[in-house]
Amino acid sequence: MADFSLDDLKALREQLGTGMVETKNALVEAGGDKEKAVELLRLRGAKSNAKRSDRSTSEGLIAAKENGSSVTLIELACETDFVAKNEKFITLSEKVLDAVAASGAASAEEGVAAAAGTQTVAELIGDTAAILGEKVELRRVALLTGDNFAVYLHRTSQDLPPQVGVVVAYTGDDAETARSIAQHISFANPAYLSKDDVPASEVDNERRIVEEVTRGEGKPEAALPKIVEGRLGAFYKQVALLEQPYARDDKQIVGKVASDAGITITGFARFKVGA
Repeated sequence: MADFSLDDLKALREQLGTGMVETKNALVEAGGDKEKAVELLRLRGAKSNAKRSDRSTSEGLIAAKENGSSVTLIELACETDFVAKNEKFITLSEKVLDAVAASGAASAEEGVAAAAGTQTVAELIGDTAAILGEKVELRRVALLTGDNFAVYLHRTSQDLPPQVGVVVAYTGDDAETARSIAQHISFANPAYLSKDDVPASEVDNERRIVEEVTRGEGKPEAALPKIVEGRLGAFYKQVALLEQPYARDDKQIVGKVASDAGITITGFARFKVGA
């Protein structure tokens, strides 16, 4: 019989979070060698992860960390809300966030390659996924630089970790207004900072659609340019943050609110789990 005690079995289970039977079987196969048993369990977990590679990950959490003159925002995804609120998953997200922020990664591809102790982030995620029994992935990473930051993390359910996260980079001193604008972004979901940031191809496509709709309504040809420009204004209010009606007072636009508060929004990022 393999040379290991009940205490050895208990210690290995606590270390890895694995089940009683699979841990015992690994120790037996390894002849009581705990390091070999860990290797066996991780190899089996890796094989299980590979089988889960085509599963969808629509749950998870959003987390953010400020690191001097930058803030890192991540989405760590999993398959079920049961795992999303699991302590091991939350602990994993903290380790992943620390590693990604320390590396200065600006994308998920860079993030999974970042060092996390003696492993990469990808390896760290793989090991924990094997324990949790679900596909886990670092889906998105954003890196914002600037003078000041407002971070807003929103829980859509009290028993889940944050599902929406926003970071706003700004200059100025009104932190309260900056945070309020971050809350606005979580709700309004703008795609761009200003209307000047909207790609010309999107504007041209919207103009073409609006012109077709307006003509279909039988509007006079001479009135088309003015009507089209007015409707493009409504488009900008949907997609450009500074043009949007402010959530706390829709008689004002966000750009005016920021200006009156003496702040300039220089960038933002918004993630929502699964979106």
